[in-house]
Amino acid sequence: MDMDPFENVIQVLACFRKYIAAHPDDLVLALAVDDVIGAKVSGKLAIAFDLEGSDPLRGDLNLISFYYDLGVRQMLLAYNKDNRASGGCMEGHIGLTDFGKQVIREMNRVGMVVDVTHMGYRATMEAFDVSAQPVIFSHSNPKALRDNARNITDEQIKACAKTGGVIAINGIGDFLGGTTSEIMVQHIEYVMDLVGPEHVGIGLDYVVDKQELIDYIEGHPDVFPPDKMNDYLAFVEPEQLPGDHRSVA
Repeated sequence: MDMDPFENVIQVLACFRKYIAAHPDDLVLALAVDDVIGAKVSGKLAIAFDLEGSDPLRGDLNLISFYYDLGVRQMLLAYNKDNRASGGCMEGHIGLTDFGKQVIREMNRVGMVVDVTHMGYRATMEAFDVSAQPVIFSHSNPKALRDNARNITDEQIKACAKTGGVIAINGIGDFLGGTTSEIMVQHIEYVMDLVGPEHVGIGLDYVVDKQELIDYIEGHPDVFPPDKMNDYLAFVEPEQLPGDHRSVA
């Protein structure tokens, strides 16, 4: 994420790439859509990487193709707070900067998916206009059902779908208004009714190791208010969803 030092980002990518390569019977590094489909057919888990914010670019457009070559297939431009590329949903004092527009164009060129989750309203709307390829909200919920700064308006949902993109519903209880399967379905159905089922996905934002999440939140109080700790730890569990749980993002 934007808060993580460049060295940590590279180390995490290296660690996961090595782990995936060491477990070919179970895991597939998904570099293209066919890899995802093939993994499903063979009963394996397809894995792709994303960057939650563009600060790991360090202001250098050349790093977009570098990350792409390492398996990064989608990137947000900002994580909650404003940065050199975009406004974040917790601040949103700016839209897209000139650098942010260049980032989107380069992402389009190399084939990296533009993800506007965690970005501010103005920045997301500008991203829809700049991108020549479909744009996604990889883990965002409708504000009409839960008024939270991380959630998105009907206008954002419709504009995203107009690009050919997908809105994937987040499973964090604070963004849903609870963690029951019924509430999750309400958010899915709301977006389906608004823009059609072809523009709806699931992006649980689920964390397996909750202690690791606690440690991370405590280490970044400027991004995660400490008094909302319990809200961050309430998730829709993958087991609440029907079907093959290994296929759930």
